[in-house]
Amino acid sequence: MTPDLTHEIDVGALRADTPSCAGVIHLNNAGASPSPDPVHQVVTAHLDLERRIGGYAAAEVAAEGLAAFYDEAAGLLNAQPDEIAFVENATRAWGMAFHALPLQAGDRVLSHGAAEYASNMLGFLHEAKRRGIVVDQAPSDETGQVDIAALEAMISPRTRLIALTHVPTHCGLVNPAEVVGAVARRHGIPYLLDACQSAGQIPLDVRRIGCDMLSATGRKFLRGPRGTGFLYVRRDFAETLDPPMIDLAAARWSGAVTFDLAPGARRFETFERHVAGQIGLGRAIRYARDVGIHRIAHRVGDLADRLRERLSETPGVSLHDPGALRCGIVSFRCRGEHANITVARLAERRIMASVSRIEMARTDFEANGLDALVRLSVHSFNTEREVDQAVDVVRR
Repeated sequence: MTPDLTHEIDVGALRADTPSCAGVIHLNNAGASPSPDPVHQVVTAHLDLERRIGGYAAAEVAAEGLAAFYDEAAGLLNAQPDEIAFVENATRAWGMAFHALPLQAGDRVLSHGAAEYASNMLGFLHEAKRRGIVVDQAPSDETGQVDIAALEAMISPRTRLIALTHVPTHCGLVNPAEVVGAVARRHGIPYLLDACQSAGQIPLDVRRIGCDMLSATGRKFLRGPRGTGFLYVRRDFAETLDPPMIDLAAARWSGAVTFDLAPGARRFETFERHVAGQIGLGRAIRYARDVGIHRIAHRVGDLADRLRERLSETPGVSLHDPGALRCGIVSFRCRGEHANITVARLAERRIMASVSRIEMARTDFEANGLDALVRLSVHSFNTEREVDQAVDVVRR
């Protein structure tokens, strides 16, 4: 079904819900996007309740809001609520899933090296050192996205996982997650998708993607609180996983020397959590779904295209945004000026940006002779004028 885009986003309403837009140009949404007022209000209301009656009693009062998070996250992904676990961040979600796999010495993990995030790569290297697994990195095709033919050709009888980063942290590339999912299903290989930078700016349907596990964060394009994230695990696949750590939320101490894991994705949760954050993340997802993820994607794409076009016309600016499909992250460098200096100049004009360093995506940076990039990332509440203001500062 073609998404309904007949009603454009009310940018004015989004900005009214984001009061800091009056004094700051938020172009670091891939880092931490400002929460809209409805999200801020439910978080602060719960924190105030905790002050008045205590954390445990407040959590009991907030049971409906806590439960709503699972429904909202499931709705965002076309999943079931019991396939969702609340986790404190995307890295922890990804790690809980990855380290739960029964990998042994000689088993192989297949990923797209150019897109891989540092934390994920460190997880691979850690398991290579601890268990003796082998990490295979599929190359990029001529557009810069993962080379599907090469990835499929690299599958061996010992390939135990395909792990793909949907959108890298350091550039606007969007990897073809559904096509990779088809490869994984064809070969019967588990598939882990890192959706940290795509959740909230790109529609995600785990049934269409075909992933068995998906990790995401709250603070980026979903505009939720920091210290929040979630993990999706396909219901029947979850029963095959042994979490790397458990507590009394993830399992039940059923006998003196026995325990029973919680069913589904809840086996990856912990009892102690950021309760206000979980409520806030549920509200943030609902906010995004009310605006419309397809509409957000359309708006973000238009703004990013405008930003790329204007930067490409700027002398001395080199873009680094590969891929057949690109998103709201725009990365570049200025000739003769380190990325730190460019970001500092933007900050002087109250324009929030960030620096992507080589340690964040070493494979791609080393292949392209890079040490750092300026990263601008737009969202649906940004305006064309803000994009133009940022380019004007870069030009100066």
